[in-house]
Amino acid sequence: MIASLRGIVIEIGSGHLVVEVGGIGLRVLVPASVRENLDGVGRSVRLHTHLIVREDSLTLYGFSGEDDRSMFELLLGVNGIGPRSALSILSTVSPLDLRRAVTMEQPEFFTRVPGIGKKTAEKLVFHLRDKLGPAAPPGMVTAISETDTEVIAALTTLGYSLAEAQAALQAIPKDAPGDVETRVRLALQSLGS
Repeated sequence: MIASLRGIVIEIGSGHLVVEVGGIGLRVLVPASVRENLDGVGRSVRLHTHLIVREDSLTLYGFSGEDDRSMFELLLGVNGIGPRSALSILSTVSPLDLRRAVTMEQPEFFTRVPGIGKKTAEKLVFHLRDKLGPAAPPGMVTAISETDTEVIAALTTLGYSLAEAQAALQAIPKDAPGDVETRVRLALQSLGS
């Protein structure tokens, strides 16, 4: 198995990189976070990888850290989650947010990921709740409130990605009013700046 690779990025695609390692260009499927953090073509990159061998293909998946790769492997163990769905989840949800949603048993959080329906989200939470460690140090785990869930839903309905909606939610001042309308307005202001 190929556990990691280091090489020069020679191509950046919409869902993949081509990394030259020892004169060979390897096509590696990566989550959006890996592509966003690259310095560009011609730069060195180190990826933690997972190789999936099928009868008709060898597919290499790459991640910026071991935690992301471990999360990918855990997601593959969930019935109904294949490599594409697992990669989609990791492209829109950070491992910390994923752990938090599973720990707090909030399957509705995952239904905002493209390709994940209600039943699959429930299976995901059920399967992972005993396998994941805490989302944060003890005493630091906080549930996503119903209001914040509605704010994220409103922002994703307006066309923002789940990652953008989460970032906007975190930008809302701690002392902001708790009603949905005000929080959506403040989140939109942070997205506009």
